[in-house]
Amino acid sequence: MKFNTKTIHGGQILDPAYGSVMPPIYQTSTYAQTTPGGHKGFEYSRTHNPTRKSLENALASLENGKYGLAFGSGLAAIDAVIKLLKPGDEVISTNDLYGGTYRLFTKIFEGFGIKFHFIGMKNAGNVEQYINDKTKLIWVETPTNPMMNIIDIKAIGEISNKHNLLLAVDNTFATPYLQQPLDLGADIVMHSVTKYIGGHSDLIMGALVVKDDEIANRLYFIQNASGAVCGPQDSFLALRGIKTLHVRMQRHCENGEAIANYLKKHPKIENVYWPGFIDHPGHNVAKEQMNGFGGMISFVTKNSNYKEAIRIVENLKIFTLAESLGGVESLAGHPASMTHASIPKEEREKTGVVDSLIRLSVGIEDVNDLISDLEQAIG
Repeated sequence: MKFNTKTIHGGQILDPAYGSVMPPIYQTSTYAQTTPGGHKGFEYSRTHNPTRKSLENALASLENGKYGLAFGSGLAAIDAVIKLLKPGDEVISTNDLYGGTYRLFTKIFEGFGIKFHFIGMKNAGNVEQYINDKTKLIWVETPTNPMMNIIDIKAIGEISNKHNLLLAVDNTFATPYLQQPLDLGADIVMHSVTKYIGGHSDLIMGALVVKDDEIANRLYFIQNASGAVCGPQDSFLALRGIKTLHVRMQRHCENGEAIANYLKKHPKIENVYWPGFIDHPGHNVAKEQMNGFGGMISFVTKNSNYKEAIRIVENLKIFTLAESLGGVESLAGHPASMTHASIPKEEREKTGVVDSLIRLSVGIEDVNDLISDLEQAIG
């Protein structure tokens, strides 16, 4: 099955009750049993729910995985991955990552004795010097949020395999439409389903996809034991979003390219971060491991002017100033005060997240309207 067909049919079966084409919303907490343990595969909805199971099967199909797990948020999914570890274990993470992930790692799990090394991974070989006998996991985000750095998943996968480490990849920005990390050597793929997979800014959800039976069993145990699952209504919305992922991503990519090129030529804009540019330091790797360059763009005004950046985001009319990304509507964000505010300023600025940086999630509106909006806001 090709990807565009998988989004509609992958992992799906007609509902056995009435042949419903779209998986129904099983809005129930529990299921009747004929005798203790005598049920049809479902006994309690924290453990299993038919709507959530349909979603998990669909997610596994999209990522060429074997097992999918859906959670109440992207952070709940990341939380489950780190719970594979124990006190004293060490994690090597990219230093340019979503602020919520950084906060979870440093403010929650460091307190339980897990050590994190935040390093630049644009050169994959840089990772190996941080590996020791306590290292258990490498955490990768690519393209990174918000600097759009590209990390070579295949190269990192070879390193993790050589040292018998787990490799987890946050694939939120790329989506499985553009990139499939399990095929490149990752053990775990994580998504904030809230973003592109849901696609309509109407749900909060996270997901993990794996191939390995043992990893899957451990994660299913954590999912059930910790209980951070999503409900059937949100599962239904995510399933519906998946069915148009391929057509939405095609337009996100087309619009993203046009806007990245517009901004690059603008006299009031200094730097534009988008991996589709030939002079982007990760362009060749992105071209190799991705099927397009996505609709996420970050840029900095001339002379890195903070007040000018705030004026621009306040003046946008079609782009909405809001947290999040990946919806059909275009959004603008100011990472330093919004998505990455939990990262100390000194640490943020080391990776390029300066106070004048603006991040765009380019939607699927008419691209000429979007360019006109940027034109009037930049002035």
